[in-house]
Amino acid sequence: MRKYLIIGTGGVGGCIAGFLALAGKQVSCIARGKHLAAIQQNGLHLKSDLKGEHFLPIEACTSEEYNGKADVIFVCVKGYSIDSIKDLLKRASKPETLVIPILNVYGTGLRIGQSVPGIKVLDGCIYIVGFVSGEGEISQMGTIFRLVYGARPEQGIDNRQLEEIADELRSCGIKADVSDDINRDTFIKWAFISAMACTGAFFDVPMGAVQQPGEIRDLFIGLSQESAEIGRKSGVSFPKDPVTYNLKVIDKLAPASTASMQKDLARGHESEIQGLLFDMIDLGERLNVDMPTYRKVEKKFIQYRKN
Repeated sequence: MRKYLIIGTGGVGGCIAGFLALAGKQVSCIARGKHLAAIQQNGLHLKSDLKGEHFLPIEACTSEEYNGKADVIFVCVKGYSIDSIKDLLKRASKPETLVIPILNVYGTGLRIGQSVPGIKVLDGCIYIVGFVSGEGEISQMGTIFRLVYGARPEQGIDNRQLEEIADELRSCGIKADVSDDINRDTFIKWAFISAMACTGAFFDVPMGAVQQPGEIRDLFIGLSQESAEIGRKSGVSFPKDPVTYNLKVIDKLAPASTASMQKDLARGHESEIQGLLFDMIDLGERLNVDMPTYRKVEKKFIQYRKN
């Protein structure tokens, strides 16, 4: 049986861990603080629109305490934390281990791979509304749980291995797709979550407000149009109109849902605004893309820019 390790048991990592454990897979989680203590004492409390409510006994520990080897490692930390997991990846990996980063920020697979030479680090992204709703408690909202991952062409990884993992994930109720162009697919996700998070944070509203015609939805459309142009100038070949696609996805989200960046900003916590707002603007600037909508959002949040 494959051994799965989830690094970062927040909304995304907790949902992956919960669905795997519910299907009887061997999974371990990395967490910390009171969240970890609650998981160790009571199990992972999964509250899922897709799977119902469960308390799941899952092996959980800190990154320093983990001493096993995993076959598949899902990296589900925030983009600003990836430098802190290098040692754990080195300790937890075997020659055949596959590392699948599931982050909102573009280009993290390559960045992580460069920091841990010799380890097979793929790229991936996820479509889900999941969040920590209490100590040891993860909530999954809505009907979307889609995980996309793949190898970059130069990695030469056997696609059959990737499909075997996808089959296992599907058996757990996760819609898993092995990408034939992971650079394209991770850009599409980055562009979507950037527009979603920036719109929600700018107006301080849940996604139900973005689903209604008017000023809020227009901002989301403007951001989507500008990121689509950035993608085209970056060489991304979109299989569908990216603006139509973004609207289709946003309209499927639970109306009460919000992006984690928006939640973190509201709580005064460190957030992914650098990767989701300012990195997009910087790339657009390098490509000479006109970005009036992104500039409007930048003006409101300029104090958070790190460079």
